[in-house]
Amino acid sequence: MAGDVEGTFRDVYGQAVATLTRVFGDISLAEDAVQDAFVVATDRWPATGIPPNPAGWIVTTARNRAIDTLRRSKRGRELAEEAVPAIDPGDAGAQSEDSTVRDDQLRLMFTCCHPALRAEHQVALTLRLLGGLSTSEVARAFLISESAMEKRLVRAKYKIKAANIPYRVPADAELPARLRPVLSVIYLIYNLGADDRSRGPLRKEAIRLGRALVEMMPDEPEVAGLLALMILNDARMPARLVDDVVVLLRDQDRTAWDTDKIKEGQAIVRACIRRNRPGPFQLQAAIQAVHSDARSFELTDWPQIVTLYDQLFAVTPTPVIALNRAIAIGEVDGPRKALEHLDEVASQLANYHLMHAARAEMFRRLGEIDAARNAYETAAEL
Repeated sequence: MAGDVEGTFRDVYGQAVATLTRVFGDISLAEDAVQDAFVVATDRWPATGIPPNPAGWIVTTARNRAIDTLRRSKRGRELAEEAVPAIDPGDAGAQSEDSTVRDDQLRLMFTCCHPALRAEHQVALTLRLLGGLSTSEVARAFLISESAMEKRLVRAKYKIKAANIPYRVPADAELPARLRPVLSVIYLIYNLGADDRSRGPLRKEAIRLGRALVEMMPDEPEVAGLLALMILNDARMPARLVDDVVVLLRDQDRTAWDTDKIKEGQAIVRACIRRNRPGPFQLQAAIQAVHSDARSFELTDWPQIVTLYDQLFAVTPTPVIALNRAIAIGEVDGPRKALEHLDEVASQLANYHLMHAARAEMFRRLGEIDAARNAYETAAEL
């Protein structure tokens, strides 16, 4: 039962926080109330069973907790009275009709991605609020320590309060300026469910949000690129996780890939990447489209993938992209050349296990067994 409650927490936490934020206009109040509701659920559900509509139960319980909190002050009592009729207790996804944004979670994403906040604060805050992720999980997504992430979240919430940033849906004209961090949030939510079968609902939720965003902003090619990227990644998921163990791309059973998703993702890539100079999500989707088109690892068009990584690194020169580019270069020019490129970013990714795993693989292919062993051990420790 504890696992069932935890699973429900991950499934509906973001939805509940977003709905309560719309009702009460206060993220901190909504977050605290939803967390309290899950404490109650942990106590009650083992005896009563999970209710037929757990999301509605959580929202209703959290709403009542929030109202109790508000009624402790005069102004709070006024807000509570205003909020009571504003939500159907059984509806965890009640919608407002006053903007292009029709989805509570997308609404909260755009609200948190206010330009007054630094980009990394926008993404971290919305990940924490909408993904139901612990601070340590969000920290891992950013490759920083938990204490550093805690400070980042505190600063973001303080900035929201100090700058009196309203919890409202931005006007349609403001949406494009807030798009990049929203796309980053959705993709991070997807990735946090990529290597853990129990978090499969996170992937589905990210794809749902991506589809909603495409419907809302059909003329934004980067939105389409993100959706294609997630769909193409998801197409490989049946072969990527076998008995809860991650299987490397080289070793995956490609007959288990979802061909319908591959066709859909490739069609989106072809449609969106021709419309303008491609952005990072379009380019990442194009890379995945090339992978999904290969009948075997050996038949992959690696030169094309390197070319796409060159373009991707030109528009988004991050160490992680440099790492992936180096691995692709290794498939074209050999492991020694890959190590040269990995060395260029090794210090920036010293705490990233995949950097050391990549180095280990290149050393192994060169026959440098001691160096490979040391790098594998470092990767395992991280």
